[in-house]
Amino acid sequence: MSESANNAPVVLDIRGLTKKFPLEDGRFLTACDNISLRVYKGQTLGIIGESGCGKSTLVRTILQLHPATSGEVIYNGENLLEATGEKRRQNRRRIQMVFQDPTAAFNPKMKIKDILCEPLRNFGLIKSRDVDAKAAELLRMVELPEDFKDRYPHSMSGGQRQRVGIARALALEPEVIVCDEATSALDVSVQKTVCELLIKLQREKNIAYMFICHDLGLVDLMCKQVAVMYLGNVVELIEGRRISEACRHPYTRALLKVVFKIDFARGEKIEPLAGEIPSPVELPPGCPFQTRCPQCMDVCRRQKPALREVEPGCHVACHLYS
Repeated sequence: MSESANNAPVVLDIRGLTKKFPLEDGRFLTACDNISLRVYKGQTLGIIGESGCGKSTLVRTILQLHPATSGEVIYNGENLLEATGEKRRQNRRRIQMVFQDPTAAFNPKMKIKDILCEPLRNFGLIKSRDVDAKAAELLRMVELPEDFKDRYPHSMSGGQRQRVGIARALALEPEVIVCDEATSALDVSVQKTVCELLIKLQREKNIAYMFICHDLGLVDLMCKQVAVMYLGNVVELIEGRRISEACRHPYTRALLKVVFKIDFARGEKIEPLAGEIPSPVELPPGCPFQTRCPQCMDVCRRQKPALREVEPGCHVACHLYS
């Protein structure tokens, strides 16, 4: 297992991952294009970008909910994408997911204790007589009262249900947890407590998170690394630095300009991104951001830029830095 500059071991090594969806007319929609990222033990990788950029498809392909077109996902020296049958099922014990909407993720007819212990039952790791005690333990872990185990999901608030979702993901003691917009459906005050809980659990259990989110400020606070995606491509990767201070790609800078802030200076405006978004089915040659980039050059229309390190902790796919 290789290590990063800060000596954290790599848990997941994503290499050249590509996902293309076939269309009825014989063409392909490229949702993820040759993506390479590393997830480090005990750290959080944030993934940001506009809706439709491929964030959720990326993690669902890693989890094999979508079959990959090409590429590798290396875990413990093995390519997860080659695993089949029982091997694939066992691999899922180590990578769990917290969904955006816990209400849709839970069976409304199941009690909380059965929801929490269902993963353990699936792997034969618990006996019926131990369900109550284990459910109480998991609820304590996410700072919920033990007697919640006998409730149904509809009798809980959104924040409480999301805590149950986190507890269920923790039940199998995974090394990686994917949080797919896990806080976006919550009130701001509830978001704060859920994020504090995630950070606390990460410190206690040394878990790695993949944190998909639209809130750049939240990602800035939560994440050690931030990958910026646009039309299925990682256009910038920032490590160990604030997004606002380290970002170089015109797209990332444009994202910062459309963020609403409570401390707007007099005369300061939100600047929406102009230009047409090309179809992911018919991407133009060259840089995928060329149609919306105010600094587009001739080379941008001819040649797709590669992701390269332009300074320590900042990798950018942009001809401005080549």
